[in-house]
Amino acid sequence: MTQPKRIAITGAAGQICYSMLFRIAAGEIYGPDQPVSLHLLEITPALGLLEAVKMELDDCAFPLLNDVVCTDDPKVALNKVDAVLFVGAKPRGPGMERSDLITDNGKIFSSLGKVLNEVGNPDCKVCVVGNPANTNAYILKANAPNINPRNITALTRLDHNRALSQLAAKAGARIGDIQKMVIWGNHSTTQVPDISYASINGKAASDMVDQTWAREEFIPTVAKRGAEVIKARGSSSAASAANGVIDHMSSWIQGTPDGDWVSMAVPSDGSYGIDEGLIYSFPVQIKNGDYTIISDLDVSDFIKEKMMASQQELRDERDTVAALLNT
Repeated sequence: MTQPKRIAITGAAGQICYSMLFRIAAGEIYGPDQPVSLHLLEITPALGLLEAVKMELDDCAFPLLNDVVCTDDPKVALNKVDAVLFVGAKPRGPGMERSDLITDNGKIFSSLGKVLNEVGNPDCKVCVVGNPANTNAYILKANAPNINPRNITALTRLDHNRALSQLAAKAGARIGDIQKMVIWGNHSTTQVPDISYASINGKAASDMVDQTWAREEFIPTVAKRGAEVIKARGSSSAASAANGVIDHMSSWIQGTPDGDWVSMAVPSDGSYGIDEGLIYSFPVQIKNGDYTIISDLDVSDFIKEKMMASQQELRDERDTVAALLNT
């Protein structure tokens, strides 16, 4: 039998993970023929709740689920795993700004980065979900030099999916009819959802919707969707965030369809004038478990200006956490 892939997940008793773990155990990341083992990390006071989650995983009798490890020790959870989903973080509540999260969560990811550097598989695939995700991933990368830096990514697939949904609703199309959506930049209100290259059933999306809508409604609606969810339910996105993580990882592992791409926040290679090393969302194509940034798109002045503003926010966040960077 194929050796199981080991996946570490932090904040494993939280709402996002409760929407995600059962789908991972069913094979939605690595596929229907690959056994998985789950390394679930929680803070000590939540271990009882985590044990209840394990009981439910056991009771589902997933054929692909090899074993479940529940722990409050990061060294146990992160030891030689194939993938890490850093979900656990201080959540953003009603009225909170992203800046409120940076210092507290930065300390968490600095510490976890050091542990990952010590016990992690150098080629493990990392997706940071806890906000501010891009900067948390940057902190993690700086504190884990033994880990392949290309493999430290942050989640903007949720934004990508939100953008697909908004465009489909506006154009009266199906989600599956749309290709080549882009999210540029930071997972924040400065992100840049971009339909410039998108097609709907092979036709240019920009010809099928009003450009005023695309600039003045579409971009802010997608960028502020998380805050709207918090306003409506009193807490952050859970099921949709979980779905974004699964989409992010399954695309990374299984590849993107021919002729299409997805959005991932990855270390910049300097494309589009973005500072090398910043964790920035780009369109990527993926094959054989490795992504390639789509680096030759013609970007309009309108989009470019917004991309630079998102870069500046990431620079400012980087400067705020300078003391946490192991450089």
